[in-house]
Amino acid sequence: MPEGAAPAVAAAPASAAPPPVPWRALLRRVLDLAAPTTLLALIQTACQLVEPWLAARQGTAALAGWAVVLPFALLLQQMSAGAMGGGVVSAIARAIGGGRSAEASALVLHALLIATGFGLAFAALLAGFPRAVLGFVGGAEAAEAAAAYATWMFGAGAVPAWLANTLASVLRGGGRHALASRALLLAWLAFPPLAWALMEPAGLGLKGAGVAFALVMAAAAGAQAALVLRGAAGFVPDLRVRPSAALFGRILSVGLVACAMATVANLATILVTARVAAHGAAAVAAFGISARIEFLMVPLAFGVGSALTALVGRAAGAGDWALARRTAWTGGFLALALTGPVGLLVSLFPGPLAAAFAPDPEVVAIAARALGIIGPALPFFGLGMALYFAAMGAGRMLWPVAAGLSRIALAVGGGWLLGAAMGFGLDGQFLAVALGIAAFGAVNAFAVRPGVWGPR
Repeated sequence: MPEGAAPAVAAAPASAAPPPVPWRALLRRVLDLAAPTTLLALIQTACQLVEPWLAARQGTAALAGWAVVLPFALLLQQMSAGAMGGGVVSAIARAIGGGRSAEASALVLHALLIATGFGLAFAALLAGFPRAVLGFVGGAEAAEAAAAYATWMFGAGAVPAWLANTLASVLRGGGRHALASRALLLAWLAFPPLAWALMEPAGLGLKGAGVAFALVMAAAAGAQAALVLRGAAGFVPDLRVRPSAALFGRILSVGLVACAMATVANLATILVTARVAAHGAAAVAAFGISARIEFLMVPLAFGVGSALTALVGRAAGAGDWALARRTAWTGGFLALALTGPVGLLVSLFPGPLAAAFAPDPEVVAIAARALGIIGPALPFFGLGMALYFAAMGAGRMLWPVAAGLSRIALAVGGGWLLGAAMGFGLDGQFLAVALGIAAFGAVNAFAVRPGVWGPR
């Protein structure tokens, strides 16, 4: 070796992979971003649970009316906040992770245009034809009770809700999860007292809840717009950019698939509700209570999931797929820890839980049967939802689609087989719903592996 030359082993190869991030550090990253959104989700959930209680005070017909609107209200929230909202978070996070700040700024206009279009579609369908749409799900009696409620909720509230949740997603894409939660937190805290005041003292009945939703979402949209426009996401939006098919594609490539997933999830509830309607208004009201508890897993998992979309998106944007997978599993186990106790509580105390939402003994009895059967499967829903949001960040949506299709096939097809063909009635239908939820979690978990999550 020539004099003065350095030993070959002294220099590390330039291509050496960085050491893996410890699990504890990954957990802290997820918790730091998940905590504010999870807090928002818990408060939102508590506030929304007041709504069926207020509806029940108006009578069984009003509670059935609330129940037939529920899948569409959940679809609105899931598509705007989690599905297309996740597409917005993923696109912005990947742009920032790849060092493309101008692209992140331009994406905001595209996100707002998408939100406005989807909000108008909800308004046209559900405020324009409430009796026809809702009557298909729950029958004429429930649809009549819900018509004015749906008209206000979607006619006046759909576009503001889409804008508020989309702007919150812009903030989350920039890593500002706590800031994104503040305006929505205040809106949901205002909802229960406002809904009560309009429903009872003002005498609007169930319609008052729809008016209250529209008002709080309009206020939240205005507050989120003020934050985003002043650069609170870490960049100032460029609202004068010419719309680009490529930038729409950044959002829609993830968001449309996720919206299809949310539609499939709620279609399962809609189709099961339509089957349950053959057993009468009390059964519809009871399944509405069960579905509300089931979908509590969505906001609980969304807190973790929104963090995973951003963190996984940044890791995938930087090409570090090993980190993306480990981050996803860290968040998945965290979501399981959050939702597991809820499933246990529902499984052990279905009767008292059902009785908290309805005074009608027949409704309580059916709802308790549903919760007792479905409760053990709820943690799988939480795990599946968290990994679904992680898949949005990774841009790997094929397996989540398969998970959603397996859920609807088991809930609806299995419900017909167990409930009708094999003669188990409502209990067979509820068991099919539980099997569909478990399959949703299992398929999403199976997808987070190197053969699926990696470079293309």
